[in-house]
Amino acid sequence: MDVKKKRRGFKLILVSLLMIPILQVLFIIGCNTNYLIRFPFFIIVVILEVLFIISLIYGFLLFKKNKLATKRRLKKWLKIILSIFFSLYIIGCVIFILLLYGPNSRFRTWYITTGMSTMNHQYLVKWFYNNNQIEEIMNNNYIEESGESTDKSLINKEEKVEYNEYEKELMEHEDGEPYKIITFEVKGATAYLAAVYDPSKVKLEVTDQIRVLGEYVTRMAQRNNAILAINGGGFVDAGNNLGESPTGITIKNKEIITNNEYGTASSTGGIVGMTDDNVLVLLKNTTAEEAIEMGVRDAVSWGPFLIVNGIASTVSGNGGWGGGARTAIGQRKDGTILFLVVDSNSYRTTGAGMEDLVQIMQRYGAYNAANMDGGTSSVMVVPRNIAMSKYGADCHDYFSNYACNINDPIDSQGIHQTRYIADAWIVVE
Repeated sequence: MDVKKKRRGFKLILVSLLMIPILQVLFIIGCNTNYLIRFPFFIIVVILEVLFIISLIYGFLLFKKNKLATKRRLKKWLKIILSIFFSLYIIGCVIFILLLYGPNSRFRTWYITTGMSTMNHQYLVKWFYNNNQIEEIMNNNYIEESGESTDKSLINKEEKVEYNEYEKELMEHEDGEPYKIITFEVKGATAYLAAVYDPSKVKLEVTDQIRVLGEYVTRMAQRNNAILAINGGGFVDAGNNLGESPTGITIKNKEIITNNEYGTASSTGGIVGMTDDNVLVLLKNTTAEEAIEMGVRDAVSWGPFLIVNGIASTVSGNGGWGGGARTAIGQRKDGTILFLVVDSNSYRTTGAGMEDLVQIMQRYGAYNAANMDGGTSSVMVVPRNIAMSKYGADCHDYFSNYACNINDPIDSQGIHQTRYIADAWIVVE
């Protein structure tokens, strides 16, 4: 009987040590938000934790009281395995809680701003934080735009300027070369910056099944025989990852494609468009009809605006968008269009924040620039033969035999692939 009590005590100890840490994690999460741990479940967690603490105490008492019942001992290797397992398990739970709620707010800031900058995954933040915690972080990390719209008269496509050390690499090119791409590192990730020397070649393309199914940028490029392309503005896909509906205003060849309510992670941004005279304009508080009257031929809605009329937006903290894969579009005063794509990893711990995009665009002479959609959507596409021979791309995208990505988009599952999106900026011959 004493042997059985001893074994029962040992089992109670093991089960209790397994359950108490995870229940404590759930308890702390429940104290911070009711989005993941709702009130009835929170009460159950509290009751279970109390019961398992009592069970742990009772198990120790049984084990200690009956420790002389048998001389049979656990094998040494089993003791070592159990000790390592429970040590790592408890340490892991402690680290998890410290990352989420500890005194160092660096991870918390990154996690909240990165999650809240998405359209479909804000629930991942609300699982662990209440609205007051989220608001506090977002209020300390934001981008303050100038509030202006682009003044087209300030873009002089005939203007000749002296290049700085950065611009030289990008702007000096062979006669007849339509674009040039350079690469560099941004916070541990590869950035691709393209200069398109003739802005009249930059057009907007949308998925061929608008509101039904998005499309890979490679397919959009193939349908237009494009020589270069990047992803465009944001979109809503109702959580089904089809990328079928552009958010806000979308204009293609002076036709209004969508005219929905615009929304990003904040109130920043607006219309990002190309005009009949090939100027990239960033427009605040402008309707689709007004934009067309102003000469806009192609446009998306997104943001934030990074630079307007040469004035850079002010970035506080990380800008409220966290880090990750990014895409941006800009225009120099001489008319050259800039396409920027920055890679990341599946955890978004590498890549660019808004402050990085502002600095890069300023460094290469952008006079107007705006953030485009990011994450797995961020791609830079060129014809397949160029991608493989010049940029070493493996071109594993079998959805197009014409074009492929030269960057390396990666989703949250760690799979190296892009996704369906609603629109893209393309460069035609």
